[in-house]
Amino acid sequence: MTRPAPLPLVAVVGRPNVGKSTLVNRVAGHQEAIVEERAGVTRDRREFEAEWHGRRFRIVDTGGWLAERDDPLTRQVSSQAERAIKEADVIIMVIDVTVGITEEDAAVARLLQRADTPILLAANKVDNDVREYEIWDAVKLGLGDPMPLSAMHDRGVWDLLDTVRGLLPEPLHEESAGGDLSAFAVAIVGRPNVGKSTLFNRLVGEERAIVHDMPGTTRDAIDVLIETEDGPIRFVDTAGMRRKSRVDEATEYYGLVRSLRAVDRADAALFVIDTTEGVTHQDQNLAERVDASGCAMTIVLNKWDVASAEQRTRTSESVADRLAFIGYAPVLRISAKTGKNVNRILPALFQAREEYHRRVPTAALNRVLQEAQQRQPAPLDRGVRPRVLYATQGAIDPPTFTLFANYKLPPTYMRFLERTIRESFEFGATPIKVRVRRRT
Repeated sequence: MTRPAPLPLVAVVGRPNVGKSTLVNRVAGHQEAIVEERAGVTRDRREFEAEWHGRRFRIVDTGGWLAERDDPLTRQVSSQAERAIKEADVIIMVIDVTVGITEEDAAVARLLQRADTPILLAANKVDNDVREYEIWDAVKLGLGDPMPLSAMHDRGVWDLLDTVRGLLPEPLHEESAGGDLSAFAVAIVGRPNVGKSTLFNRLVGEERAIVHDMPGTTRDAIDVLIETEDGPIRFVDTAGMRRKSRVDEATEYYGLVRSLRAVDRADAALFVIDTTEGVTHQDQNLAERVDASGCAMTIVLNKWDVASAEQRTRTSESVADRLAFIGYAPVLRISAKTGKNVNRILPALFQAREEYHRRVPTAALNRVLQEAQQRQPAPLDRGVRPRVLYATQGAIDPPTFTLFANYKLPPTYMRFLERTIRESFEFGATPIKVRVRRRT
């Protein structure tokens, strides 16, 4: 797989809790990165598209880089920051003038001094003129003169962007956005710790999202556009979605909101279930929420390789029972960790894409419905037999049908007609919507 030619990349780096995410939000023009007054909130690197005076670029928000890495999660967060540094065309190192220069700042500076990339030193939290005199201690970091700014209060940010713009490489070709919204968007959803990020990394082909065995590691939705032989796909790795009653901190709450927003914008969803745990009540609730969004869905039973025979049987039975309302969704049994059967996912997604965009000829639709009504007429209601007089497909993405009837159709008969449309026109992984208008 190859990616479209990307926009220039600006990496925002520094130790934890110096205001990197606030600066990224300011440049992106809206609150995308999660901001909280607590170190370590940003874990994965997050890319957004921005523009300044006609120059488009990507800006990446990284987790805090630390030289001391006592635990696996800290090592992965710092590794993500280092990867962003290597890929960047311009680097912005952020420091906090209210704290002063710390040993952690100095360690970041030593790392950046080895980079063959333009570096700007942003002295953040300069909220007034008095604070400007405190920035010069940062000269000893060896990264040039610091630029005073307050990301929170929008002071000095645009001067910084003017400098960034001058350092961006000249475009050698027509720039293309990394977040092409026209590409088929696939959200990877599920409860926390079922292997979504591992699957995301496997599909994208690089260690893009942080993978750790602690639930809730992914705090935000991350998307990556990839090119395949059958066209582009935008994969979105979402934070694990818990019941609202279980979301007990602001960061998790906003991660949940963005995950649901990603589902609503997606064309399809890979619904990941842990085979060793089976289908839980929470899985049912999440499946209902994804189904209500109208996107195509594929059920992915992850960790199939490590599940016992009993767990496999129990999970397969619970999918058929507890998730019967999304019986249209194909079921794939995979191991994201080893890659077993992951190669079946892209063909399933392309099939879902075809069904999601499918338009049925009006004549064929009406012929199928007329035959279905002759075969199984609707039950009488107060002496009147409800009947569909005419039908048309009003929309795609997902396929949406409007039935014009002479009387109110019973819910059971509506489900019969919906199933008839689905089976007759082979709508597999995509939901279809059927609406009824009473015609006088």
